Amino acid sequence: MRSKTPVLETAILGLLKESPLHGYELRKRLNIMLGSFRVLSYGSLYPALKSLVARGLITGTEQSAAQSTLAPALSGKRARIVYELTAEGKEHLQSVLASSGPAAWEDESFDVRFAFFAQTDAETRIRILEGRRTRLTERLEAVRESAARTRERLDEYTLELQRHGLEQVEREVRWLDGLITTERDRSSGHSRSTTRARTSSTPHPAEPSEQEPDGARRPEDPGTTNTKERG
Repeated sequence: MRSKTPVLETAILGLLKESPLHGYELRKRLNIMLGSFRVLSYGSLYPALKSLVARGLITGTEQSAAQSTLAPALSGKRARIVYELTAEGKEHLQSVLASSGPAAWEDESFDVRFAFFAQTDAETRIRILEGRRTRLTERLEAVRESAARTRERLDEYTLELQRHGLEQVEREVRWLDGLITTERDRSSGHSRSTTRARTSSTPHPAEPSEQEPDGARRPEDPGTTNTKERG
């Protein structure tokens, strides 16, 4: 579980940003939200929680079952610890969610990062999706080359398994293509809307008023009228 610890910690911090949770509810939400954590055990969750508390990223407060509103279905009077994100934890989470390097594209972490895309800025989302697509495309090419070299030596069941794996990767690449297109269109639309809003809010210069030449009198000028009458 050591290699998955940063991924698990990110998932914990992301869920706790939404609301305080005790260990039972936290584990349940992790299992529901993240397919890769459906077999998550308390043995892996609580060491991660303990580490986050020790680093000041979350706090744990004891709360009796009678006081708790987080899991009313649970019975018993044993105190439970409710975990909550600290200011340092929020800052750390934002730093993690703002990163878009290769670690965010890999199998272990991509699902977690994608689960918290609502908390991630648009540019970072696009970079992660493009990076994931690049990684899968490279993997797809490598598997195809390997399949072409070994096809004659494999039995029909191994070939079928290989074909199934290729189809899965191809489906994910198509899925990523659609997501990238949607994100780009949304980002472009937002940019255009922002530009239009700025343009419409910019005051237009007043048109210059027509001025009479120096010394000229308007027709309604009393002086001009009197002159014509005297003439």
